[in-house]
Amino acid sequence: MRDPADLYELHPGFDDVAGQAMLVCLDGFVDAGHAGRQLAELLFEQFTAEKIATFDTDRLVNYRDRRPSMTFSENTWLEYKVPELGLYRMHDDEGAPFLVLHGPEPDREWELFVAAVQQLVDRYSVSLTISAHGIPMAVPHTRPVTVTPHATRPELVSGHTPWIGRLEVPGSAVALLEYRLGERGDDFIGYAVHVPSYLAQSHYPRAAIAAIGYVTGATGLAVPTAEMEETATATDVEIAEQVASSEEVQRVVANLERQYDDIMTSRAEGKTPEPPLGEDEAGLPTADELGAELERFLAEREGDGNG
Repeated sequence: MRDPADLYELHPGFDDVAGQAMLVCLDGFVDAGHAGRQLAELLFEQFTAEKIATFDTDRLVNYRDRRPSMTFSENTWLEYKVPELGLYRMHDDEGAPFLVLHGPEPDREWELFVAAVQQLVDRYSVSLTISAHGIPMAVPHTRPVTVTPHATRPELVSGHTPWIGRLEVPGSAVALLEYRLGERGDDFIGYAVHVPSYLAQSHYPRAAIAAIGYVTGATGLAVPTAEMEETATATDVEIAEQVASSEEVQRVVANLERQYDDIMTSRAEGKTPEPPLGEDEAGLPTADELGAELERFLAEREGDGNG
């Protein structure tokens, strides 16, 4: 294997970084409700980001699959937006430092990229690596947001009851990083936040707030969410209005609510619910009926193609 250190460049002035948690926010894999993206946006809006290391995106990103944007005006090119993948230091609301690995998920050289991140984990004595993103599930927006946690040691997620059993899914660079860190005995916790399947393509603030809650609960960081709460409340009202306008939508939500409540009751009683969330919705009306209306409504509200 080539030298992983060739993939990144260290910036001077960070010799004092040691023993901090590192949040991994890579854009490109499944992220229902844009939960992970909203989390990253909040961090960069709220806190000053100091770049510790910069990765060589020319080697890692497939530009033909994810073309960087360029600005053209009349007869000339004005700007090229370079994809940036870097390691940053931030300080939370109480001044506690933490690290953020942020940027596009690498398309190439996953093993070399993971080895490079492992070098940075060792160099800065990272105490805990953590990630959060959204996954679509057969859950209603009218119930509390749930999560599927996973970790390199069972003790790290001992307070959570599993939602699903064994299954094969497409891999990701973040998942491989968790796997490789686990092989070395390093601590990594991931949170897959459950997002209503009919809102998976929408900007769903409730999912992001839940993601922030799980991250802060695991790390002790202080991350304000008051502004996002206001946005979430407004979104909740608009979704409720759309649901109220359609009997078909109300029927689908009601069925999802009954399934959710049955499953939560079974979990509280220590039973295995049948069927598990996300695995068999044969007994329910299709969520596409609800999704078509809600996504159209959200697209009209946002006007940016996210609906």
